[in-house]
Amino acid sequence: MEISTVNQRDGNGRALELHRGVQSCKSAAQNNYPMRVWHVLGTFSKPRNILASMTSAVVSMRCQAALILFISLLLVSLPAASHRSAERRESRHPAAVESTRPPSPAIVIGFLGGMVRHDDAVHTEVQIAADLRKKYSEGVYVATFENRRRDAARNAILATLDTDHDGKLSENEKRNARIVLYGHSWGASAVVSLARDLRKDGVPVLLTVQVDSVAKAGQNDSEIPENVAQAVNFYQPDGWLHGQPQIHASDPSRTKILGNFRSQYKDVPYTCVGYPWFGRIFSQDHIKIECDMTLWNKIESLIRDQLPAAQQAKQ
Repeated sequence: MEISTVNQRDGNGRALELHRGVQSCKSAAQNNYPMRVWHVLGTFSKPRNILASMTSAVVSMRCQAALILFISLLLVSLPAASHRSAERRESRHPAAVESTRPPSPAIVIGFLGGMVRHDDAVHTEVQIAADLRKKYSEGVYVATFENRRRDAARNAILATLDTDHDGKLSENEKRNARIVLYGHSWGASAVVSLARDLRKDGVPVLLTVQVDSVAKAGQNDSEIPENVAQAVNFYQPDGWLHGQPQIHASDPSRTKILGNFRSQYKDVPYTCVGYPWFGRIFSQDHIKIECDMTLWNKIESLIRDQLPAAQQAKQ
């Protein structure tokens, strides 16, 4: 009887806790323990005690369900929290993120003069590009374009610089640009115009090379924009079609003019093979400078000086 009295008091206490809004969470092992079940059934014979015991069991089950729900929500939220944390780290340390991206290759773009196709191997500009591709099998992007396809050349440059392929250039991608532009005749004028286009994009150019530059209407091939580090001009003064004799920097503190070098071909025999007949008749000297391999070997050497030293060491 004494045990019964103690248990009855315990039952009343449980009911009182429930009435006060205090919920007690017992473990599953306690609620399912066999001796306790028989003890409750045998002791709490009054309806209110049975009701209190059942209520306690329900409360315990609710606590277990709430705990399971909480753990499930926690597990679901972990990946999203981790992703947000990574985004915060990237936004706080952009330099560290940039350093993990592969460096952009050096870029060499050549422009053909007149109406010459970009892949016409008769012309020295195409031959120089082929030789550079052979010597720099990786780490250098080399391409030639018709002088009228300046926009295509610009798009190729921007796509090559965009190493993370997000459709826009970061400041780091712009700073790491290593670009050389060269061309003959109208192609030489296209070199300066493209450099000016890249200035608007905030992209620097290491070197521009003009060979007997002839400007199209609306172009200025004599003033080198300030995003160009170095520029050089080769020209010949003879014939009705001859090149720009003088180039200058728009900002001498930022651009170094390597020189305006004059060549003379009046007494040099015509040895250019494969050129159309009207070129030989109307613009011999203009073509002779394009066929002057001594000159173009110097040009290739200037270009190679701007390319990665590690790549040159492999040769």
